[in-house]
Amino acid sequence: MNPTLTRTNEDHYLPGLPNIHHEDLFEAEGILLGAVFLEPELINEITLEACHFSQKRNQLLFQAFRELQKENTPIDVVLVAKKLGNALENIGYSYMTAIAGCCPSTANYEHYQTIIMNDYKLRMFQQAAFRILNEKTVDAVDDFYTIYTNMQDVGKLKEKSKRDILTEVYLEMVEDRGNISGIDTGFSLLNGMLNGLQNGDLIIVAARPSVGKTALALNLAKNCCKDGGVVDFFSLEMPAIQLLKRMLSDISYVDGSKWKDPYHYFNGDDHDRGIHELGTIDQWNIHIHDQPRQTIADIRASIQKTKREHPTSQHLVVIDYLQLITQTKIFERQDLAVGNITRELKLIARQYEVPIVLLSQLSRGVEQRADKRPVMSDLRDSGSIEQDADVILLLSREDGEPVRSDKAELINLNIAKHRNGPVGVVKLAFEKNYSRYRDYISNFQLT
Repeated sequence: MNPTLTRTNEDHYLPGLPNIHHEDLFEAEGILLGAVFLEPELINEITLEACHFSQKRNQLLFQAFRELQKENTPIDVVLVAKKLGNALENIGYSYMTAIAGCCPSTANYEHYQTIIMNDYKLRMFQQAAFRILNEKTVDAVDDFYTIYTNMQDVGKLKEKSKRDILTEVYLEMVEDRGNISGIDTGFSLLNGMLNGLQNGDLIIVAARPSVGKTALALNLAKNCCKDGGVVDFFSLEMPAIQLLKRMLSDISYVDGSKWKDPYHYFNGDDHDRGIHELGTIDQWNIHIHDQPRQTIADIRASIQKTKREHPTSQHLVVIDYLQLITQTKIFERQDLAVGNITRELKLIARQYEVPIVLLSQLSRGVEQRADKRPVMSDLRDSGSIEQDADVILLLSREDGEPVRSDKAELINLNIAKHRNGPVGVVKLAFEKNYSRYRDYISNFQLT
């Protein structure tokens, strides 16, 4: 290593933890920067950003590289010095020329890039850990959680080339991949409209209380599990035992009221079917997270864990419901808080390539109108829900009036927004006493 590049001035390092930078890191940064001087086209293949470097002067150099890249200007010592202007005083011309001549070959630039990125992650973790030790607050722990999960994908280049994307389109043209491309909803008309639940989509299911949005979410989870998929179900309102009893009622066809006290209410047939379906659900990969106060960081961490354990399985995420997610930041208005949550969930859906079904309340304005069919403006708390969602499903009863729990009722499922497809109304039959939805057949007599 050129002796000019040895560490002599701690002020060149970023403020924070003392002396956590090792000589191999310093050499890695210097050689990578020198590699760009040696082969300027290399800047197009490097995925690092200026913030990933440990020294301020290295950050300034790399930022100058990026600016010249955007301008489609060659990278050499003279042009970099001109781009830096007065900032060159913070680097030193001799240091920059030493950097320019320190790299013997660009062959191993990816190795040095990995060293720099790994050390950047460690710095972020150490700073977050120091904050926990110093502040001793829950907010500091939440921030560490967020940093940890966000760091998992930092530095990973996921962008596909145009040819990769065109190849995927070609394969869709020539390969039979089944009737739908997403996760099967279990309902033929809904599948026809949505082509299944698509990875990366944020899907809002909204209704007034007691219309059946939790039951619909459980039905979607059931159908995913039946096909061998995995489900993360975040229940912020209802304990896991109640959700599982509803699911058992559905698949065993045992009246839900009997599950409140099965020992006294079950007959012999109910008992046999219940025991059989207990075994069925035991084999399904459904994870119910029923802690009452869950944050976005909690949700992200659980999704990441499931994704790591089941990397190749279809993965559905259900959250019941939006307005109960705990905020760790303070906002001036509730609509801003809700908007922040939906934006984060949309990013999570894309990051982990999973569909997220997010249940939401509707405002009371629906009940005050003569026409009780909800519209998107009835979504409670935030217009950004409409903006961030890929699909919005609004549930309502056919006549707007509740019916007896022992009778099936007709539910209108209005696809009010569909970013990549058609909108319209799908009719479903809802057997409330079994928490079961099924396709509605026009000549079927509801009983």
